[in-house]
Amino acid sequence: MTAPLSRNDAEEFLYTEALLLDESRWEEWLELYLPDSVFWVPAWRDETTPTQDPESELSLIFYRGRRNLEDRVWRARSGMSVASTPPSRVVHAITNVLVERADSSEAVISSCFTVHLYDRRSDRTHVFFGRYQHALQCVDEAWRIARKKILLLNDVIPTVVDFYSI
Repeated sequence: MTAPLSRNDAEEFLYTEALLLDESRWEEWLELYLPDSVFWVPAWRDETTPTQDPESELSLIFYRGRRNLEDRVWRARSGMSVASTPPSRVVHAITNVLVERADSSEAVISSCFTVHLYDRRSDRTHVFFGRYQHALQCVDEAWRIARKKILLLNDVIPTVVDFYSI
């Protein structure tokens, strides 16, 4: 039986996910996700209220199932996407990690993030910031992402936002 997720384990998990994205190790990053996972970036209804239901309201990004993330990774690598050539340089900084709930099979983690991105196409640097909420499940004694919600707090999005840039 797996012990409940500790704060140190939660931080290690989030830092690992960030490093995999920073280094474009996307196949390893995909392995963190369960087959039926949800990856969601809500839109904003107004200045203070994000959308609440990705099935019926506007989202900046919404993927149901890891296969949709796999397709996005394939497109980013294929040269068939604006995000694919040349690849951007990114660094994710994760802070304020809090284990909201945890038992031996499930956990919910909240954290803050800043992502610095250098876009070679425009020769510009961008910063994205916001909050993450990860819902994890323990499968075969390893924690996996069942749901990732990214609340993007930028007022203006000056370039393409993709899975690796937030």
